[in-house]
Amino acid sequence: MPTRRTPDNHGGWPDLPGDTALTIHVPEADTLVRTPSRAHITLLYPFLPLARITPETDADLRALFSATPPLPLTFAEVRRWPGVLYLPPTPDDPLRSLTKSLRSRWPEAVPYRGIFGDEGLDPHLTLASGAGTDDIPETEFTPALPLHARVESVNLIVTEGAGTGWRDLRTYPLGVPA
Repeated sequence: MPTRRTPDNHGGWPDLPGDTALTIHVPEADTLVRTPSRAHITLLYPFLPLARITPETDADLRALFSATPPLPLTFAEVRRWPGVLYLPPTPDDPLRSLTKSLRSRWPEAVPYRGIFGDEGLDPHLTLASGAGTDDIPETEFTPALPLHARVESVNLIVTEGAGTGWRDLRTYPLGVPA
């Protein structure tokens, strides 16, 4: 039986210069996150290399996201994979639908470079990851739950490569005509 890959046993995925991702910032959870990143849910990483983001790509993304109404999400429990502590959003169907729409339009954008299969990972908001994470008690986060958020936009972010962090490139409002 094959081993199910989790974020801790993937062997790493180096961020390459010009990698982009489509993410949803969840500022309501920023104070809970113990990683260098702000609180977010990844819709698709990597997306297209920066050099392939054209005005047509931008227009297609605006159209896709403008057809999606803002999303109310609730984070009510803490879960873990080996080496990762996370919050699953509910409902997650709208997030899955967005990722599926992105993958239909850009099939070459394979979630997590295919490390977790064609579907990638379930929608999640990472609280902590890496060494020592398995020792963090879930109860450290439960007093802040349930956490409610209203998602009103999706961010296209870009990195210059491993260890350089990510920066916002564009923001696409949900439910606002393109």
